[in-house]
Amino acid sequence: MSRIRIVHTTTYRYAKPVTFGIHRLVLRPREGHDVQVENLSLRISPAGAVSWHRDIFGNSIALASFSEPSDFLEFSSDATVFRRDHTSHRRLLDVLPVKIPVQYSSLEGPIALGYLESVYPDEASRLHDWTTKTFSPKQGDDAVHLVHEINCWIHHSIRYRRRTARGVQTPLETLQLQSGSCRDMATLLLEIARSLKLASRFVSGYLDTVASFEARASTHAWTEVYFPEHGWFGCDPTLGEGTSQKHIASGVSSHPRGVMPISGAYSGPLSSFLGMSVSVRIVPIT
Repeated sequence: MSRIRIVHTTTYRYAKPVTFGIHRLVLRPREGHDVQVENLSLRISPAGAVSWHRDIFGNSIALASFSEPSDFLEFSSDATVFRRDHTSHRRLLDVLPVKIPVQYSSLEGPIALGYLESVYPDEASRLHDWTTKTFSPKQGDDAVHLVHEINCWIHHSIRYRRRTARGVQTPLETLQLQSGSCRDMATLLLEIARSLKLASRFVSGYLDTVASFEARASTHAWTEVYFPEHGWFGCDPTLGEGTSQKHIASGVSSHPRGVMPISGAYSGPLSSFLGMSVSVRIVPIT
């Protein structure tokens, strides 16, 4: 068991005052049997009116609206989080193995459909052909082992490259460039898994590392694959390993766009935007 403090600050700067539309914030860690948020404060400058709700995926979403223009916009989330250790559900795989093709029950099937639909349908056929050629999945193969193999392949074959541009690369772009950000790698794994008829979702959150302790980190992204009887399995292709206690999710979605940490717009010339900076610091609390 451990307690940590997560301070996430995002700053936008403009050449002259602009007006802001509503901004959507996916910053609060998701709670469950393993994570509890003891306290969270949200500071916004200039001051804005904030309302909270849960989206269709169960994420805590804050909506911020503004009444005054500014040449500066900053969001700072300060959360105290309690983490619990739990026996890994992966130990059940010896008793209840998952084989390809994965079968979803009549109860879960309709929901799984939303996590099977490709984000990039124009690339789906080509990506499926590439996947079957590269990994040669066969009926009766261990589905969990296959996902682990793909996760490791992405880690070893795709070079990590931090990108500041908005959005994510398509899977085929990432394969062609052989590089990408954590969000690009997570999207690649997401779409490969879906091409194999494995329900998958995109996860945005935080990674407890040395860089985050020194406030040099940004937000992180990974993928979760759903296996009947076992639940969601986290896979981090940037690290080439399964998720662990150091991964703290803030949002999950069927689409990468659904859990952008901060999204919104401003009114003014495009040339007004000077840039943004992100800082994530995670420190232990004793």
